[in-house]
Amino acid sequence: MIYLDNAATSFIKPEGVVKAVCETTYKNSANAGRGGYSAAIKSSEILYETREKLARVFGINNPERIVFCKNTTEALNFGIKGVMHKGGHIITTSMEHNSVIRPIKALEQNGVFCFVLQGDKDGNIDVEKLEKMIKPQTKMIIMTHSSNVCGNIYNIEKAAEIAHKHRVLFMVDAAQSAGSIPVFAKNIDLLAFPGHKGLLGPMGTGGLYVREGVNIKPLTEGGTGSLSESLLQPDFFPDMLESGTQNVPAIAGLGAACDFLLKNGIQNIHNYEKELRERFEEKVLNMENIKVYGGNHKTAITAMNIKGADCIEVAQRLADDYGICVRSGLHCAILAHKTLGIQNTGCVRFSFGYFNTPKEIDAAADAVYKISKDLQKCQN
Repeated sequence: MIYLDNAATSFIKPEGVVKAVCETTYKNSANAGRGGYSAAIKSSEILYETREKLARVFGINNPERIVFCKNTTEALNFGIKGVMHKGGHIITTSMEHNSVIRPIKALEQNGVFCFVLQGDKDGNIDVEKLEKMIKPQTKMIIMTHSSNVCGNIYNIEKAAEIAHKHRVLFMVDAAQSAGSIPVFAKNIDLLAFPGHKGLLGPMGTGGLYVREGVNIKPLTEGGTGSLSESLLQPDFFPDMLESGTQNVPAIAGLGAACDFLLKNGIQNIHNYEKELRERFEEKVLNMENIKVYGGNHKTAITAMNIKGADCIEVAQRLADDYGICVRSGLHCAILAHKTLGIQNTGCVRFSFGYFNTPKEIDAAADAVYKISKDLQKCQN
């Protein structure tokens, strides 16, 4: 199997990640914060140590402002719905994942207004235009750091500068950037991230960073292991947004993944993955009837189509005939596909990872070439 669907979830995981999950499951599955015995204390230590490591990855000063979630979608819902109120305006872009758009659309039914900054035909976003969209009622600007469809990387630093100039909160969806390119939370008010993609951790992990001073309300209430004498939810971090039992083994794995990233360097990882993408695109762009989408500044994602071919059929042939795993269709981001002009066709997405090899990239390009030629024969 050649796995080229790392934008969905990374594979293979570092050895230390698997070891941490297994050892914690076997030796230490006690409930964090719910007891004074050694196993429960150890679980609490694992949670805090992982927060500290994540803080190092993102340049966050206070680890306790990092809240564990089961994925980026949950983190985005916490951030958007926990901050926005009736009558408020929220600005986003046409390159967002449905995990951003759908929570906003749900809030529109309750009196929140949404304005969308349109990207160009290559999916580029001119963040300078955000400034003209800001109104007195604007509460938040939220945008992806990198497109999950075509891989474009966006200038979140400039967007943050514009937002803060007008005293507007700035939230980032780092689903495709966390661990894949350096992400620094210094000028970000809310940062949603997954543990299982570029961070190389287990599925079922992710988080939300909330800058100190940001007013946010919890979406769930319940047991936190703290202030059990009170009938009200704690008002301090991270307990305020973390109700119920945490997935300690998976979070231990996420901590081990952070160790791997910090040791190897996220910029080094990005450079290697970029080389793989450029190697692949150099080959396929020289083929007839191949269209690649997106701009020039991208993560390790190549979105493409073979002219006249159904993207789902292409992906199925890659899997069945060549053992190559990719994603096809609309990628849970219909606005992005409309922006790129492929809302009716979808696309085939190759997403490369740190554990892929140049040999695998060459094999994938060769497979695209053979499928393209076969389809041309059928069409003729």
